[in-house]
Amino acid sequence: MNPYVPILVLGAIASAFAVFSVGVARFVGPRRHNRAKLAAYECGIDPSPRPPDGARFPIKFYLTAMLFIVFDIEIVFLYPWAVHLDALGVFGFVAMALFLVNVTVAYAYEWRRGGLSWD
Repeated sequence: MNPYVPILVLGAIASAFAVFSVGVARFVGPRRHNRAKLAAYECGIDPSPRPPDGARFPIKFYLTAMLFIVFDIEIVFLYPWAVHLDALGVFGFVAMALFLVNVTVAYAYEWRRGGLSWD
């Protein structure tokens, strides 16, 4: 038996489940659409064709989400490193130190630019 058959079967099951879930939701889901439900929603700001007073739209929420993703990924890389630190040796330590320096520089830059303040 080919070793890739179980992966293909699992992919087929996942695809079938996704198609089935979307199909069932289409038939079973509520159909009461109103004006508020069909309107665009942009982080609590009422959408308009032009920004109010000619100013730019605030993107604080998007920046906060991106910062969360960056530091969340940092933690994801730190856990396996911490578990296998003894097996990685000096090379693993230096590689992670360079990674932490890189992330710390990004953190300091964002802090200096005021991205972490909640004004």
